[in-house]
Amino acid sequence: MALVRLRSFLGDRRGTVMIETAFVAPVLVMMALGSFDASRMVARQAELQSAAAEAASIVQTSPPQDAAARDTIRNVLKASTGLDDEHVVVAEIYRCDSDPAYVLTKTCAATSHVSTFVRVTLTDSYSPVWTNFGVGSALQYDVVRTVQVS
Repeated sequence: MALVRLRSFLGDRRGTVMIETAFVAPVLVMMALGSFDASRMVARQAELQSAAAEAASIVQTSPPQDAAARDTIRNVLKASTGLDDEHVVVAEIYRCDSDPAYVLTKTCAATSHVSTFVRVTLTDSYSPVWTNFGVGSALQYDVVRTVQVS
């Protein structure tokens, strides 16, 4: 009698779909959220790279001659990326002769050749949804473009 019940219980497959769904559904949901967040991270990086390329193009077309012109470029970047003043920097930098280091002021010797550059720096951060569960940390974006203007 007990053997017949055991065989009928083992042969019953009516609840298997529910049990399998209970195991698989959370994994599928986490994979969907993860891929959505990963695509948002890649899209933001591409957006910042595109904005930096746009700024480089503006600088090459019309090199900024003063702080007001650099502020105009900065405002264009802020509008296209949604970043604030703290995360968008457009600065004029210099290089003396063939020295690989950049300097912020024209402190080169009188006889040296001074090259002028415009450096565009965009910084941002993104916290994926999985950081809410203690997995990983926020992603930091740091996009820098340096364009020689003279």
